[in-house]
Amino acid sequence: MTEAILVAMLAFLLGGILKGAIGAGTPVIVIPLMSIYFDVPFAVAVFALPALVSNLWQGWSFRRHLSDRSFVLRLVVAAGIGALLGTLLLAALPSHWLSITVGLLALFYVGFRMAKPDWALNYAFARSLAVPAGLLAGILQGAAGISAPISVTYLHAMQLPRERFIPTISALFAAMALIQLPSLIGVGIMSWQILWLSLLACVPLFLGMPIGAALVRRFGAKAFDRTIMVLLLVIAVMLIAESV
Repeated sequence: MTEAILVAMLAFLLGGILKGAIGAGTPVIVIPLMSIYFDVPFAVAVFALPALVSNLWQGWSFRRHLSDRSFVLRLVVAAGIGALLGTLLLAALPSHWLSITVGLLALFYVGFRMAKPDWALNYAFARSLAVPAGLLAGILQGAAGISAPISVTYLHAMQLPRERFIPTISALFAAMALIQLPSLIGVGIMSWQILWLSLLACVPLFLGMPIGAALVRRFGAKAFDRTIMVLLLVIAVMLIAESV
């Protein structure tokens, strides 16, 4: 249990730094890093409560910038349904398959961000994709704990300004976590021990967020983003190597 606490604290501190810097991306760090030491269901369960609390707080902080609420509503409802379906897959699939999936998703995310940093979608067209994008993001979040290849890429491609991007993606992640948390209890993955660890993990997550914001102001978003991509690449390769 001591090792679990130390790994979780480090993972959530790094995830909080990333979230404070760009407003998203915590599971991209937390899930692969914890999955190296434990299985994916454990990592996903520990992440559920911090995801809910941090995104509710961040979304509330930026609530005045949340516009186009009909789009956000369709996105979050679809994501919630997807999170339920994904949690059922999490409970049914073999752990090593899930670990490989997490690693591959992380690699895809890094590769796509490097190859297409300026990829964009027409806003009207992107808006029409709210339901399928939300549903697929929810399934990935529920089954593997990482929706960034869909959620972050999709919303980033809409070229939303930072003050709109943060409450929109916070609402998306909060909706998925709100459904995922009771679903994990229902399928027997979430235990009291994991729930207490999940609650404890909120501390380093919130401590890391102002650090990330300060680092971006000091070094710039691009330098910080590249550092995170290198770290994520190493984590993903290690996770896949230990799962095959």
